Amino acid sequence: MSDGGSTPTTLDLGPQTLIVARIAGEVREDQLDAATPCPEYAVRHLVGHLVGLSAAFRDAGRKDLGATTDTDPSSRLPELTPGWRARLPELLGELAEAWRAPTAWTGATRAGGVELPGEVAGLVVADELVVHGWDLARATGQEYAPDTAALQAAYQMLAPSADDPARGAVFGPVVPVAADAPLLDRVIGLSGRDPRWGAVAG
Repeated sequence: MSDGGSTPTTLDLGPQTLIVARIAGEVREDQLDAATPCPEYAVRHLVGHLVGLSAAFRDAGRKDLGATTDTDPSSRLPELTPGWRARLPELLGELAEAWRAPTAWTGATRAGGVELPGEVAGLVVADELVVHGWDLARATGQEYAPDTAALQAAYQMLAPSADDPARGAVFGPVVPVAADAPLLDRVIGLSGRDPRWGAVAG
């Protein structure tokens, strides 16, 4: 996300974190065991993953490396803990604040046990928030319109790997989407999901 000079262009993640917090806040208790576009996750696991990634990328932005940034998210299914309805929006707000600091986007950091340039980690978290926001909205029957800047960052993150055979270990095979499809549909297809999943016929 460089502007072509030596200083990275930063992105305010606040608008997207507010969108994700709103969607999570509308999740009903009777929806926690529902399926999601992530085959291995029920809604409860997806929300648990959002809690974990919010803490991890908050600390990655702060360069406060340790248990939160070193845990492989694929090592076990994330579970919800008591108080998650208050804790998730708090963590999302802290994540957004951490990435407002220009220093978050420079130097090296770590997330999921992987060393990353700060600038790349910022794109990764934008992608996580956009795609998992869509996952949660579709799984719980909610409308979803991501923040435009975060959506563009997610596309910037995913598009270069579209033809990489090794991407399947992280994202899954690309789901073909029309070149003139809305950008959100193209991002979801690049993430290995079918944009039609859970769509209500209109």
